[in-house]
Amino acid sequence: MKKLQIAYPIIVEGKYDRMKLLSVCEGLIIKTDGFGLFKKEEKAALIRALAEKSPIIVLTDSDGGGKVIRSHISALVPKDKLIQLYIPKIEGKEKRKAEASKEGFLGVEGMENELLYNLLAPFSSENDAGASEKLIKIAQNPLSKVDFYVDGLTGGENSSRKRDELAQKFGLPSGMTPSALLEALKVVATYEEYLEAVCRKGN
Repeated sequence: MKKLQIAYPIIVEGKYDRMKLLSVCEGLIIKTDGFGLFKKEEKAALIRALAEKSPIIVLTDSDGGGKVIRSHISALVPKDKLIQLYIPKIEGKEKRKAEASKEGFLGVEGMENELLYNLLAPFSSENDAGASEKLIKIAQNPLSKVDFYVDGLTGGENSSRKRDELAQKFGLPSGMTPSALLEALKVVATYEEYLEAVCRKGN
């Protein structure tokens, strides 16, 4: 099964949900770390910043906790920027867990690949003209870790501070890893806007 190319950021609850989605699609997948989203303004700021430039796909578990997290995200992002996807309520437990969840339903990580594939397929670059156009723009953006190194955003004594300053210019949170910042910038900024932000002229 060929992986889907998803241009829109996808929000899931945890790392195992993210790993599961990466088995069926490629794209920017953001973890809320469960209810950690409520405590981390940085994560909320990232979601808001991404939503200003792109629709956001929300895919949380079908239990009460997933509903609360989905509701919180809905309060952060305008309704017209949200793509709400839902998994069915299927009783069972994930293989890695000793016991089922409190409500006894499988989460995103417990869904069959085919189900998740079919759920996300309408928003792939092959089936969504808007996603296709956005994916092309992201793919054509040459921003890379080489740029980060050239501009002192990695490999230097003050690289962390410089990344935080750059993130602030685009409404992104501080403390992002180089890889996470790179992925987010490709969604929210053009290469020219990046060069201007780091005070470097294009070739």
